[in-house]
Amino acid sequence: MSKPDGSVVRQALIRSVPVMAGYVVLGIGFGILLRGAGYGVGWSFAMSLLIYAGSMQFVGVSLLAGGASLLAAALTTVMVNARHLFYSISMIGRYQNAKYKPYLIFALTDETYSILSDGSAPEGADPDLYRLLVSAFDQCWWVTGSVLGSLLGAVIPFSTQGIEFSMTALFIASFTQQWLTAKDRLPALTGLLGTLACLLAFGPERFLIPAMLLITLVLTLLRPRLGRREEAAR
Repeated sequence: MSKPDGSVVRQALIRSVPVMAGYVVLGIGFGILLRGAGYGVGWSFAMSLLIYAGSMQFVGVSLLAGGASLLAAALTTVMVNARHLFYSISMIGRYQNAKYKPYLIFALTDETYSILSDGSAPEGADPDLYRLLVSAFDQCWWVTGSVLGSLLGAVIPFSTQGIEFSMTALFIASFTQQWLTAKDRLPALTGLLGTLACLLAFGPERFLIPAMLLITLVLTLLRPRLGRREEAAR
């Protein structure tokens, strides 16, 4: 890979700053929570580098502390991260032939998606390189926060009550920003209405998987229409 142009690096860094503000704080919360469960800084670093799943990492603390089986951990991971099924639908066109596709797919978190979903890139920049840099900067902020949280948790006593809600709060903030800036709100409305319908039909304990399946089905059916809208907006 050739050396990236300094302006592309700078633009990617600037775009990642709002995520930094959330990820460092939330990563600190994760590191403190994991330290409180008896797992040190090495675990915080490894989980944030290799798993990098935000809300699933918070859930993972409970799974580790409770001695959950491999099957229970796998099923929980599928349920928590099922929303990425419909993220992928809207990014297929951009990532299908991307030069850095494996990492771009791995690093597509909620917040990174909210930055890259509009498809824009600095004028004259390689779009794939720009997306790679944004994704990498976002993960760096998360890893940094996780390590700092673990180190702080080792020397300063913290109450971890309520920390697990922090990823939910960040997701709500990201959704709100996307709603205000998106040109097409049909995918967001599909998610909201589909989730509400499944919540009413299946109850709070069983709605997640049906909701994700319903949203994925609807967005798949709407994909040609969404593609035409995206092309018209360019």
